[in-house]
Amino acid sequence: MSTGLLQRNVPLDNLNSFGLPARANWFAVIDAAKRLIELMSRPEWASLPHFILGGGSNLVLTGDFAGLVLQVRIAGRELIAENTDAWFVRAGAGEKWHDFVCWTLKQGWPGLENLALIPGTVGAAPVQNIGAYGLEMAERFHHLEAVDLETGEEVLLDRADCQFDYRDSVFKREAAGRYLITAVTFRLPKRWQPVTGYADLTQELEVRQIVSPTARQIADAVIAIRLRKLPDPAQIGNAGSFFKNPRVEAATFASLANRYPNLPHYSQPDGTFKLAAGWLIEHCGWKGRPLGPVSVYEHQALVLVNRGGAAGADVLRLARAIQASVQAEFGIQLEPEPVVL
Repeated sequence: MSTGLLQRNVPLDNLNSFGLPARANWFAVIDAAKRLIELMSRPEWASLPHFILGGGSNLVLTGDFAGLVLQVRIAGRELIAENTDAWFVRAGAGEKWHDFVCWTLKQGWPGLENLALIPGTVGAAPVQNIGAYGLEMAERFHHLEAVDLETGEEVLLDRADCQFDYRDSVFKREAAGRYLITAVTFRLPKRWQPVTGYADLTQELEVRQIVSPTARQIADAVIAIRLRKLPDPAQIGNAGSFFKNPRVEAATFASLANRYPNLPHYSQPDGTFKLAAGWLIEHCGWKGRPLGPVSVYEHQALVLVNRGGAAGADVLRLARAIQASVQAEFGIQLEPEPVVL
């Protein structure tokens, strides 16, 4: 059933990469900011709780949603400016992230290659501050455009406004649910330098006998690594990396390193240490292990997969069991990456 912009009782099973069953009581496709502003002018808007849906690749649905799901499908990508230092490239929030990365490289604008093959949309990238293989999106971010769902006004937010942190932003904290991102502009450097310090990427380039890689060669290496390690959501339901890599204080790291000499770690500028969540999970014996219809992926312990027929409760049950194991063994509380709805 639909009433113009609004649809009733819409299944979300195919709109989340985990393939979890759920329905939206109300549903609307947002393909332009004006569509959203029109929707917000309707009297029923004020009475409907809402949830913003991008590609559904970082989401655990635990049941039907009684309010309004807004799926962002705003398209478009263009070079809007350049100077001696950078290209400024704008993309609609509904563009697929990987397709956008490949397009920028095809245009000869490097900078996003380490983030190739990350699922999801451009509009979701700032929310999560996506990152991989030594690079975070925030390092290439310039500004974004959004509609303030409290006021109906179109706004522009810069990097300071977004308060980016590791897999985090203001959109996951105090501004959660307030803004619908409509477009993002990236600053891609003309004085580009390859980012190749991440161990897996370094090894992949060595295997390919590439000493001075181009941006395209880095993207190809990243794609190859991800294809080997991570399951295709079209084949096996999953939400990518399920847990954040935890950060610990120096004293905690020293104690852990004394007990586990092979513990992977990455020193941080603030003196803390980032640990590999996948290693912690694997060390606790979870790699490849099922719990009901959900299991830990056999090729990457950081990924939980739907083996068929799983519900959101099944995913959360396994996630909590893993958290309990890691807490008991290492004294570390793992934090999930996906949004739970």
